[in-house]
Amino acid sequence: MADPPPIPNRPDLAPTFRHLDDPDVPWQQCRRQRNADGSESSVWEKWLAFSADPPYLSLYARYDPGMIVRRHGHHSPHVVFVLEGELWVDDRRCPAGTHIELPHGAAFGPLRAGADGAVLFEVMLGDPRSWGDQPERFEAALAAAGATVLPDVELDFPPWLADLRDRWLAPDPPTHPAPEETP
Repeated sequence: MADPPPIPNRPDLAPTFRHLDDPDVPWQQCRRQRNADGSESSVWEKWLAFSADPPYLSLYARYDPGMIVRRHGHHSPHVVFVLEGELWVDDRRCPAGTHIELPHGAAFGPLRAGADGAVLFEVMLGDPRSWGDQPERFEAALAAAGATVLPDVELDFPPWLADLRDRWLAPDPPTHPAPEETP
């Protein structure tokens, strides 16, 4: 039997505690759309922990009713837990209590908040930035709802993390090298 790994105890480190009402954890409007009736829906996030080394993000999110988010994945494993309301992931209804696990490389969506919106807790265990997948499915979901994407809003990203949201609808470069040809 292999020896257990060394205990990683670091006396110089301590837990960090946050509360949703902490003034240093503001709501950030991350995405927005114009709905068929002229109203606006958004995704709002509170970034509870955002670390560069090792990279990870935990966040509390609120999706306004009917908000649609493109099919995407992240540059890390990603966990989503639906706390309130409901979220549709493509054709699958995810009511409160649903746990969604996305291994690194998995994509999901389009995502659509239910009639009462959705409240989520999410964790990305590495680089939290996303990559798009099958943009035609997002366009179809928007068209079916009569919704249009509105321009990005200013976010307060950490200085070490580049904002890649302008690439949401752009085709992404392949993430895996093409197989080598055999002679």
